[in-house]
Amino acid sequence: MPAAIEDIARPARLEKLSGSADTWILNFGPQHPATHTTIHLVLELDGERILKCTPHIGYLHSGFEKLAEHHTYNQYVTVTDRMNYISPIANNIAWHGAVEKLLGIEITKRCKYLRTIIAELARIQDHLLSVGEAALEVGAMTVFVLLFNEREEINDLFEAVCGARFTTSWSRVGGAMADIPEGWTNYVESFCDKLTRAVDDCHTLLTRNPIFLERTKNVTPTTDAQVLNWGWTGPVARAAGVKRDLRKDEPYLAYSDLDFKVALARSGDVYSRYLVRLEEIEQSRKMIEQALKKIPPGEINIAADPKVMLAEKSEVYGSIEGVIHHFEVVMDNRGFSTPVSEVYAAQETANGELGFYIVADGSDKAFRVKVRSPSLQHLQAIGELLRGHTISEIVVALSSLNIIAAELDR
Repeated sequence: MPAAIEDIARPARLEKLSGSADTWILNFGPQHPATHTTIHLVLELDGERILKCTPHIGYLHSGFEKLAEHHTYNQYVTVTDRMNYISPIANNIAWHGAVEKLLGIEITKRCKYLRTIIAELARIQDHLLSVGEAALEVGAMTVFVLLFNEREEINDLFEAVCGARFTTSWSRVGGAMADIPEGWTNYVESFCDKLTRAVDDCHTLLTRNPIFLERTKNVTPTTDAQVLNWGWTGPVARAAGVKRDLRKDEPYLAYSDLDFKVALARSGDVYSRYLVRLEEIEQSRKMIEQALKKIPPGEINIAADPKVMLAEKSEVYGSIEGVIHHFEVVMDNRGFSTPVSEVYAAQETANGELGFYIVADGSDKAFRVKVRSPSLQHLQAIGELLRGHTISEIVVALSSLNIIAAELDR
């Protein structure tokens, strides 16, 4: 075994590099409270200064791309929950958006609006934790608790819609597992009012806080050229001035009917990523308030092809046709057939562009699925991003990228 590999494989402590008196190897993670996930960074240090950073992934062995070959298009929604577990319901919507593009399905207008509202709630849910963690990394525990309370309210709203707070599995091909319950929109409006106060409190406590500014400004700054070369998307790209947002550039669902701005910054540092996420929370709130007033009546699920949508429970319990339908689609595991084709579809999730490339062979399961997950694109540049910075700046830099380990493993 080469000497360098031996050093990397040792327990997480400083080890002198052979032949060098000034540089050291430090294993940062994979079990480390500051990584928030199973990421292993191998650091080459000169004192506290980072000369080289090599990321290692693969500790979860999720295999979510291969699992798509063994699940029907509706069953696979349970796997998408586990990709970004901070805002799982947005993954559900993105996956079924790709399948519907493959099938050429146009969902109902009511479904478009409800998916849009729920996707924006998921964005807020994700950003609240990300901003709260950014505060926590520099010792601002109050901000973390303040924002986590609002995040819990979103979990309550999702539980009211689908019965689950974490692994939601809400959407279906052509619609959703259930429509929103009566009075749900009133609770969303009430949440939006509380959210405004929470964001204002966050600005008061953090945005001009000298300790927070010292720890985040000019830390891991990036340029627009760099983020384009790295394939970055979402808040981390927009923090560097890249005005790319699929909701504006390639509108889907009900976004073309809503008025909102794309949050931008220029410095591309940790502080800019914080500001962009806070502004995106505010823009999402405005979009939700607009969409709530425009939700059309009608069905949430399409009715054109009964073999695509699952049968209603009343039909299953009340007619032999409903029982047969349910048996064929679910219990007999037949699902529905697709055209022999391939498709790529992406949506703007909290971390950036989440895309699914599906190769269909005409059966009820995908032949191949490739997932374009934002976290993998962001982590691949961590070596260049951290070069020249100190160990203490790793913590705030990782938090600002909001890396989710489950998106990293293939």
